[in-house]
Amino acid sequence: GPEAGSPYPFWLVANNPATRLHSQLDHGELSASSKVAGREPARLHPGDAAALGVRDGDVVRIRSAVGSCLAGVVVSDAVRPGVVQLATGAWWDPSAPEVATCVHGNPNAVTQDIGTSRLAQGCTGQLTRVALERHDGPLPPVRAHE
Repeated sequence: GPEAGSPYPFWLVANNPATRLHSQLDHGELSASSKVAGREPARLHPGDAAALGVRDGDVVRIRSAVGSCLAGVVVSDAVRPGVVQLATGAWWDPSAPEVATCVHGNPNAVTQDIGTSRLAQGCTGQLTRVALERHDGPLPPVRAHE
């Protein structure tokens, strides 16, 4: 489960999305049909969701030492306890910085932009430590596709 006492108790896993190719066609009907409250879905284990007091359809703020994003909750026992799964490719939307670095659910908002090594320069953007809390305030509109 989540690492007790850590400021960032969850592991975020940013996989490739099932409803688009990376960020291509994020504005399309299939990608839009997967959104929760207009945001990228964040999948959580039922025990973690209960501990956070969130349910399917709620919006959470995911934050790390790098930044934050809003995402829509999908409760699923296909996710391990202590893990948040948030696909890559939601178009960047920094239009409400007082709420989150990205209000659409782009995991780049919470991951470091560094290579795996000076030689390989592989992507390190698929894993990071995060904290989650339910977003109870007014939801800013998603303006990424405007």
